Amino acid sequence: MGNRFQEEIAAALAAVEREDATPIERVEMLVEIAMGLQHKPKSPEQLLGAVDLYRKALEICPEGETLLAARTTARMATALQAVPSDDPAFLDEARRALEGARPVLETEGTAEEVAEVDMNLGLVLQGLAGLGRARITDAISAHQRALRVFRSTTHPKEFAILQNNLATAFLSVPMTDERAAMREALAVSSFEEGLKVVNLVDHPAEYAMLQNNLGNALQYASSSHAVENNLRALEAYDEALRVRTRRDMPVAHANTLANKANCLANLPDDPERPEAGNPENLAEARRLLREAAAIFEEHGDLGKAALVAEALAGIEVH
Repeated sequence: MGNRFQEEIAAALAAVEREDATPIERVEMLVEIAMGLQHKPKSPEQLLGAVDLYRKALEICPEGETLLAARTTARMATALQAVPSDDPAFLDEARRALEGARPVLETEGTAEEVAEVDMNLGLVLQGLAGLGRARITDAISAHQRALRVFRSTTHPKEFAILQNNLATAFLSVPMTDERAAMREALAVSSFEEGLKVVNLVDHPAEYAMLQNNLGNALQYASSSHAVENNLRALEAYDEALRVRTRRDMPVAHANTLANKANCLANLPDDPERPEAGNPENLAEARRLLREAAAIFEEHGDLGKAALVAEALAGIEVH
């Protein structure tokens, strides 16, 4: 933990001890400092520190302040769900916190607060569904509830993020039944709906995220139009790379490069003459994978670097 982190924790605890602060003011100060720790955390310890501050805030929250307690609980859940860990306990606790805060916010809070809880609950349930601890259909329902409030005309950024989350949920359902193609189509449609309300200038991060994920959905769709889908996927990746530059977003840049490389490796050089093969696209795919691997290594993501090296080895044999 860095010095700044220690200072923020010390400041939070000092704020609690201040004699001239009311209990409500102390809760609010703790929450504000915890939110500061959550914003672009440099380490998991900062997120865990934020969780501890939220817990302290809940301990000293006056008994009658149910709305303040619910808001604090909902914020604590966002810190819990952000902790990078293989231990499902963090997501389990986040789920309990969100489900506990929701009824109070529904009665005493705003529609936007309830929708934000549903938005976060959907993500938590998605994570738990991947571990076999929740149903993906419950995650989809939570996202859809949030969309009743976060509409494209009033909350474009939240609407776009929800469409991305919803699409990801559709794609996470095992594609083993007769409705698999329908879910793939719904996912592509959700990404495209999100892209209708965000743009490169006003919402660059959301725009790039949706374009990258749309590209993935298109290239992996079990469709008879594979070439057409891959060509559309390439366009989406190129749009994402307008935002995800090596200078500004190196790891995201490498992720999209790897996705684009995989797409190129499966695309004929001349879509009109697929029998002629794809030596040019394979050469470009190799170049992109080498660049992606170098970026991952540079930033210490050795797991992804190894996966990219494996993909590169698979292309090299062609």
